[in-house]
Amino acid sequence: MLIIGLSGSIGMGKSAAAGFFRARGIPVFDSDAEVHRLYTAEAVPLVEAAFPGATHDGAVDRALLSKSLMADPSGFKRLEAIVHPLVRAGQRRFIELAAGRGEALAVLEIPLLFETGGEKLVDVTVVVSAPADVQRQRVLARPGMTPDKLDAILARQVPDAEKRRRADFVVDTGGTLDETERQITSIVVALRGRQGEAYRLIWL
Repeated sequence: MLIIGLSGSIGMGKSAAAGFFRARGIPVFDSDAEVHRLYTAEAVPLVEAAFPGATHDGAVDRALLSKSLMADPSGFKRLEAIVHPLVRAGQRRFIELAAGRGEALAVLEIPLLFETGGEKLVDVTVVVSAPADVQRQRVLARPGMTPDKLDAILARQVPDAEKRRRADFVVDTGGTLDETERQITSIVVALRGRQGEAYRLIWL
């Protein structure tokens, strides 16, 4: 099985790219969705202990947590120490199930792939990228997003140019969805039949 790491900065189109992989029958692990699940399950007491008052009604309140992190950015390290091992466990379950089904390809969608050393866990990296003005327009259209909050997020991410340089494949998502889909299709065609080693060396 060949394991693909899908990444890209905020607002670059990871979800759309992941959807096109899924449309071709390739399983995708959504790390962001796993974090959302964890914030209503295993992570709740751990986050409350590290950030008192950041949970409400048995779940992590993302707005309260974000407010705490914006006030004290050093808290990001504490949060990552809680969340990353739990997400990694979810990724392992996903990879084991995909291997058990005999999947030829599997995708780990990891927003902070390069920031966390996640490229060592996969065979191939795919980065989605768009012009900076397109990125800002997309992100600032999200509810609750502000320029200051976006700048704080970008400051914690590896610059887009560096991600593009380190990627095995770059998908330009600045155009239409059809153009993005064609690029994903080309990558899938290029990777079909290739054997990976990450599962045997790291996940098995």
